[in-house]
Amino acid sequence: MKIAISGKGGVGKTTIMALLANQFKKEGKEVLIIDADPSPHMAQTIGIKAIDKIKPIAEMTQLLVERSGKVEGSPFYQINPKVDDLLQKFMIEQDGIRLMVLGAIQTAEGGCACPENTVLKRMLTKLLLSPTQVVLLDMEAGVEHLGRGTIAGVDHLLIVVIPSKSSVRTALKIKKLAADSGIPKISFVGNLVQDEDDEDFLEKALGEAPVSLFPDSSVIRKAERNGQPLTRMTEQVTEAPEKLVKFLQSAD
Repeated sequence: MKIAISGKGGVGKTTIMALLANQFKKEGKEVLIIDADPSPHMAQTIGIKAIDKIKPIAEMTQLLVERSGKVEGSPFYQINPKVDDLLQKFMIEQDGIRLMVLGAIQTAEGGCACPENTVLKRMLTKLLLSPTQVVLLDMEAGVEHLGRGTIAGVDHLLIVVIPSKSSVRTALKIKKLAADSGIPKISFVGNLVQDEDDEDFLEKALGEAPVSLFPDSSVIRKAERNGQPLTRMTEQVTEAPEKLVKFLQSAD
């Protein structure tokens, strides 16, 4: 199963991805997270200490140019790059959860992330998974990645939304673009929900109830501030991760 997560900036998609990864691991799945956010911080979220050992794909400039087939001076990229060996070369593991980081453009003149996204798109479409394997893709905030078709190979898109009008507007826009892109399954996940008023607001504004609701948890905020891995905080968010995993498995 290949699952992507998206939403407006600041809605907590990385937090939910970490909790989701831990719940899948608890249920015996082999979990690979791909952090495709231009400002990646999934490594810290799941407790990886040796961050300097991570090889972001975006930093391997020459390799990316070779794999994506870009001709110097041309705006075009070869859309079928070889990616077989990238999984092991750019992978790091923590507490049974594996992580790959796409990386970020580090300079103002760095240009677009076209080679990285070409390789990522090919990787997602090429991966053949067994029933015990799950790939979780943490996308950049907003809607631009949908225009690039990066997540065309995923089975399910989760759109994280908090009880605010701006978050709902972005979530609905993401859903429309995702549907136009041909993503087969799209669901909303509520976050920072405090009470029934928040639940009612989300259901009415979205036109459907989120498939799972994560609470506004002071425990999770404190854990993040103290650098504690959120993968060990599942018990602090009631039944939300377990409910979300059950939904995803039933929808698969």
